[in-house]
Amino acid sequence: MTADAILPRILVSPASPDGTRGFVRAGTMAVPCALGRTGVSQWKREGDGATPAGSFTLRAVLYRADRVPRPWTHLPVTAIHEDSGWCDDPNDRAYNRPVRLPFAAGHERLWRDDHLYDLVVVIDYNLSPVRRGAGSAIFLHIATKEFAPTAGCVAVSRETMFRLLPHLGPQTTIEIG
Repeated sequence: MTADAILPRILVSPASPDGTRGFVRAGTMAVPCALGRTGVSQWKREGDGATPAGSFTLRAVLYRADRVPRPWTHLPVTAIHEDSGWCDDPNDRAYNRPVRLPFAAGHERLWRDDHLYDLVVVIDYNLSPVRRGAGSAIFLHIATKEFAPTAGCVAVSRETMFRLLPHLGPQTTIEIG
């Protein structure tokens, strides 16, 4: 990858027998990733633990300013705050949208004690239009050291995330499957 060249696509392929681990291929890079605890699915549903299969664009980058510097990328960048959340309640009108905490409906806290959401790329899955119950909060984020399965996201090492971010833009697609 040349400096600041925007990647047209990132390919994500399952590689373990249970589908919870795989590889991300981006330009000349091929690196391990963690996938959903139930693998990859064409029929993603809220709470099923699957990473959705398909081709999606990337929306934005979220980051913890108290832990990492503002990342360089061609995507919009927003800092996560202590009151940052993401609605995962299919019955709420804010479903699959960022919300401010406290928030009465079901939600995921973005300001986490672990480092998984220090850098987050929002994947344009079920965002426009939103289909209730089709899954929410699908991100590319930092993996655990063991590459433990995710709740439905794609997770890579912190080093990989910093290598990828300068090459991601609104036209970059992530192809999962």
